[in-house]
Order: sequence, then C-alpha cells, then structure tokens
Amino acid sequence: MTELLHPNARVIDAATGEVVRDLVRPALFADVPPGVVFLRMPTCVESVVHYVTAFETGRPVALLDPGLTDETLLEFVERFEPAAVFGPVPQELPKRYQLAGDAWVRETAPETAPHPDLAVLLATSGSTGDPKFVRLSRRAVLSNTDSIIEALGITAAEVAISTLPFYYSYGMSVLNTHLAAGAAFVVEAEGLLGRGFWPAVDEFGVSSLALVPSQYEMLVRLRFDPTRYPALRTLTQAGGRLRPELVRDFHERMAAVGGRLFVMYGQTEAAPRLTTLPAGRLGEKLGSVGPAVPGGRLSIRLADGTETTAPDVSGEVLYRGPNVMLGYAETAADLAHGDVAGGLLVTGDLGRLDGDGYLFLEGRIKRFGKVFGVRLNLDDIERMLPVPAAAVSCDDGVVVFVAQGEPFMFRRSLADRLKLHWSGFDVRSIEAFPLLSNGKVDYRALEALR
Repeated sequence: MTELLHPNARVIDAATGEVVRDLVRPALFADVPPGVVFLRMPTCVESVVHYVTAFETGRPVALLDPGLTDETLLEFVERFEPAAVFGPVPQELPKRYQLAGDAWVRETAPETAPHPDLAVLLATSGSTGDPKFVRLSRRAVLSNTDSIIEALGITAAEVAISTLPFYYSYGMSVLNTHLAAGAAFVVEAEGLLGRGFWPAVDEFGVSSLALVPSQYEMLVRLRFDPTRYPALRTLTQAGGRLRPELVRDFHERMAAVGGRLFVMYGQTEAAPRLTTLPAGRLGEKLGSVGPAVPGGRLSIRLADGTETTAPDVSGEVLYRGPNVMLGYAETAADLAHGDVAGGLLVTGDLGRLDGDGYLFLEGRIKRFGKVFGVRLNLDDIERMLPVPAAAVSCDDGVVVFVAQGEPFMFRRSLADRLKLHWSGFDVRSIEAFPLLSNGKVDYRALEALR
C-alpha cells in the first residue's frame, strides 16, 4: 500500500512561490499529551504541514472548518476531549486547557484513548448540525488514495491546486493522492474567483482541477476556455450531481484539447471516493458516475432486503471496500471503538447498475416530499428543470428555488409532467443558492426560507 508522503512530493505556496518538501515536523506535537488533535484547517501550507505530520507520526487528527463558531467548536471539544486544538483561540478557553504556542493544549491526557487504527476524523455536517465524526483508519485513507491514483492515472508529473477546503473529504483526497504520487500541490487561498487563482494556474503549470457542481457553474460564467491553459488537461467532478448538459459540455471542451473530464461519486464515509467514470467512456455512459474504484464493489439492495448486481434494477446503493470507515463517533468514548462497519457502506442513495457495472444514481432515499399525498423524489424534481434548482419539502407541497428563468413557467412545467395541480409547487427565484463551505447546496438554509 502506498504511503501518504512520497519522497518527491512538494507543496508550493502560491503567494510566495516557496516550494516546501519538509512536510513532517514531529516537534509540532512534542508537548501534546496522547490523544486526538483538532486542526482548524484554513487553506495554507501550515495546515498541510500539521495534517501530514499528524498522519505520518500516527497521531489521530480531526480536520475542522476554521470558520466554526466558538459555540460549535467548544461543543466539539466538550464531547471529544481532544489533546490539543490548533488554530484560532476562542474568547475563553474551556476548563483543563491552556495556551501553548499556536495551540491550546489539554493539561492531562483524555480519559479514553483513541483506537490504534484511528487516523482521521471528518465532520459529517460542515459548519452546522450536530457534532458527529466519521472515523477513518489509516488503511481506509491509504487504500482510497491508491485507488484514485490508479483510476485517474496520477503521476509525479501532475500539478494540482487547492480548489476545495482541506477539511472537506474531497479536498483532503486530492491532497492525499498528489502527495502519495510524488506530484506537486499548489496551495492557493483565494479560489476560482480570486485575483490570484488563474495567474497561479499559469505560473505553476497546474495540470488538474478538482471541482464540485457549483464551481462548474462558476466556470460557465467565467467562460472557461482550456486552450488558455496549456498545462491544464484534467478536470474531476464530485460532491453532488452535475447537470448532464454541463457534463457533456465540459467533456467536449476538454476532449477538444486532448484533455479529460472524470465524473466521480463519493461519501465521507468511504474516505471518500466510491466510483470513477473513465473519461474515455463518458460519451456512451452520460449520466453515470462509473464503476466502483479499484478494490471496491457495488450492489443494490431491494425493498425486501436482498442484494443484486443485476442490470437496471433500482434500489439502495451498497458499497464494500477497504476504504469504508470504522464507524461514527458522537462522544469521546466512541473514539476507542474499532471497526463496526465491517467494510460495508449503506449509502442512503438510490441507484441502479447497468450491464457493465456502471452506477446511475437516482436520488437520496430521504429526499422526498409529498404533493397532495403523492410521494415525490426531490432530486427528480430538480432534474426536471432546465436550470439549476434546489427543492425542499414543506407541509403542503414542494418549494423549488431557481436562480434563473421564469418561476411561474417552471411551476406549470412541473405540474404538467407530474400530472398534479400547479398549486402543489411553489417555485421561487433566488439570487444565489446558499452553499456550505464545501460548495454543496445548503438545504437547511433553504428550508429556513420556506
């Protein structure tokens, strides 16, 4: 199994041009008692160094949004009793913690020692919601890293750039794969719309971009043209469903310059990538997210509990592989648990496999609403409209938010297609979709607007 850090791996600070190779610095945790460390992870080289050092020295590490409120952060601290927290200090330190350099450190080791297999903790709900962690083992992280290097053909010649937060599983995975392949990783803090991003793509010869659907929508508005960036020949997409017309559009843009678009599907619980659609088969498999990554296996669970890999049978998607999490953690005591998942991930997604084992997703099991007693899949409703849309349920129907187009016409269109009265659909214009820090639509924020 590949190690996380290849001897030739290097990180480049886009702001200064500095090339950093010494990414393991054990002294960072020398004075920290045993236990999990919390890292608040802004997009900077220092974050990468802390993460890699923790992973390579066997220190379990939780990667956290640096924008967490003090209230949420302190709730995490109370529940999980980290040995230290690196990053901004709250106005008042909790009991049993004291300042020590760039961290606040627990005065004594936590009562419960983490399980020896535990390597990484990732929050399941971004910066909001209940503080629950996905527990990932070293084996899970490294096996998925190996799988993605193989599936995407990542070599030491590649140059990636930070387009996603490191505390988001997809962003962590992009960093992992390029470090493990001995490639270069450019750390650029401003993002696609920042003044420094595209000059950095040019200056450092960035060869690949990893993006979520909302960022592809940004590229459309930016009139992205790959001919302007001769080194940039790979795009990858995960983090939600990208509209099929945009999948085809970006596939054609990249193919025209000899480049590639890879569509993927992942969940944090799988460290995080489950499938990859080979770029060469995208044209014939449009709408699919591909077969399981190397080492993984997909199946479909039917309503009666039986499993099948038969083609064109819809049900809940199951995944088995070495990259599946150990389990969840809601308190410090849970950190001591071993593997309770047994390599099986029940995804909560609906889908079907075709005759080649390629997965076609059909929505989330819990993403449903009712209109006049008829149960409707909210993901299906979003797909029915020709523009980006986000649907949420309400007591007496479905509310659909759109950022462009005529709401009344969309309301009529939905009613006609679903053979239901138009009054069951409330279509509203919204200037921009609220997004979580990982670029996904913030459905909780939309629900508050119902």
